[in-house]
Amino acid sequence: MYTEFEILQLLAKNPGRVFSKEQIYDMVWYEPYAGDYNIVMSHISHIREKIEDDPSHPVYIQTVWGVGYKFNGSAGSE
Repeated sequence: MYTEFEILQLLAKNPGRVFSKEQIYDMVWYEPYAGDYNIVMSHISHIREKIEDDPSHPVYIQTVWGVGYKFNGSAGSE
């Protein structure tokens, strides 16, 4: 759960900025990772289950296909 908080904090402190899975791993785990980044996707999925009304249609943590993830800083302000 601590790792999920770290990922959420990283994204929320940088609304609109897109982070690749590699960048998220490097910044949260404090080490370069040369393997499979499914661990990042798994944590993102768990975060969405906790904070999104409909995790299958995320509003807060958005996927930028082919690039990574970003926090939607304007979510909820409509």
